[in-house]
Amino acid sequence: MKTFVARRRITPLMQGALITCGLLAEPLLTTAQTKPAASAQGKAAAPAKGGAQVVKAPVALAFIDVATSASDMPAMMSGAAQGAQSGGFFGALGGMARGATGGNDRGNAFGNTHSMGFSSGKYVDVSVYTSKNPSLGEATQTIPAGMNLGESLKLIAPVPDKPVAYTPSEETPSEPNYEKPKGKISIYWGCGETVRPGQPRTLDVAKSSPEDYAKFFVMRGKVTKGARSQPGNPSWPNKVDDRKVPDTASLVGQHQFVGNGIPDSFKVNLGSAQDLMAPIELLQTKKDGGVNLEWKSIANARGYFISVMGGQQSGNSDSAEVIVWTSSELPDFGFGLVDYQANADIDKWINEKVILPSTTTKCDVPKGIFGEQGAGMLRMIAYGSDAFFAYPPRPADPKVAWEPDWQTKVRVKSTFSSILGGMGDMGGRRSQQSSQSSQSPQQQKPEQKEEPKIKPTDVLKGLLGF
Repeated sequence: MKTFVARRRITPLMQGALITCGLLAEPLLTTAQTKPAASAQGKAAAPAKGGAQVVKAPVALAFIDVATSASDMPAMMSGAAQGAQSGGFFGALGGMARGATGGNDRGNAFGNTHSMGFSSGKYVDVSVYTSKNPSLGEATQTIPAGMNLGESLKLIAPVPDKPVAYTPSEETPSEPNYEKPKGKISIYWGCGETVRPGQPRTLDVAKSSPEDYAKFFVMRGKVTKGARSQPGNPSWPNKVDDRKVPDTASLVGQHQFVGNGIPDSFKVNLGSAQDLMAPIELLQTKKDGGVNLEWKSIANARGYFISVMGGQQSGNSDSAEVIVWTSSELPDFGFGLVDYQANADIDKWINEKVILPSTTTKCDVPKGIFGEQGAGMLRMIAYGSDAFFAYPPRPADPKVAWEPDWQTKVRVKSTFSSILGGMGDMGGRRSQQSSQSSQSPQQQKPEQKEEPKIKPTDVLKGLLGF
């Protein structure tokens, strides 16, 4: 039975949003193999037009993704939530076990710079490529002493997958079963103590047309590809060198890439703007059904963005409602914004008041959005600046062609994740207790009712879907 959604009109981003919101168990469409988009790797320079300077692709390319992650979730819960992202229930159990043991300086994995931010730590993903040796398997990155990881990192490329032999089968072809989406999605936006007029916007996913989907799912974000772990691109961390980045690490100083086909001149100096950012320190205080958010300014932060996703359900699954709130002054789901963004895009969205400027240190989640307990998954990002380095420098004379030996791209961010209201003080109760303890017995109000407690086990069940 075919779904009501037109196959050519639903986008992968919309599908991902529905699956993330829990209103769609499986993708509506099967994903076909497509030809990868052209990249700078091995791409020949285009002929100059109108006397423009000829720019050739660099011989070697390096990508360095830098991320700081913070969370107030207990280690077992953060490990379970992170494991559930890729391994479902059993992945959650494994993550819970890893979180319980903790304290190990090994176990780092490539891609942690893009994790959901459920665990605290500092992460760096690195990869290098050279057109002089497209099948390069290993490389070395000498690093500054401030990284506290020795003199160098060993970069290793994964081995190409072996071709799978085709085995004829006698299975009878059948029409795939497409599951019809269920429930509703509501979106709120803007900092403040009360909900803005005209909010929320709500989509009944079972009744909406493809045009309704396109109008509803407004999601900015232009995440370009950075460090990659693939054949011909030696990367770190890897299975051979899986050391964790120390909390005291600094990337400031000279980094050199060495390998067969990599130019000897590949030495790049990183400054403080490319260093690991400070962790986000977020204070959450519940107030009259809303939540006040306050944080310390972070050096080199270009701007901030906050999103919260929660839900309500009464009765059967058809009545489930996913609720999203973001700090943007314009409606935006924010799924694509809690990640690296280009400097120009960050500046543009700050001007449009989608991203909070770097001077912002407060934002209120309006009351009445997430029910009495205010439960929801909160994610916050402080954007650093991306930077590009190349050698030799670009000639000032446009008549002279630019043929760089190498180019390096660095991206930086700091993220925070929690339960709306906070895990540590359960929505500000610790702050209230400390303020009460400083009062005299006559000033205290013992008759004041304690706010409903959010049990960590209930939160875990919601995250894992059981």
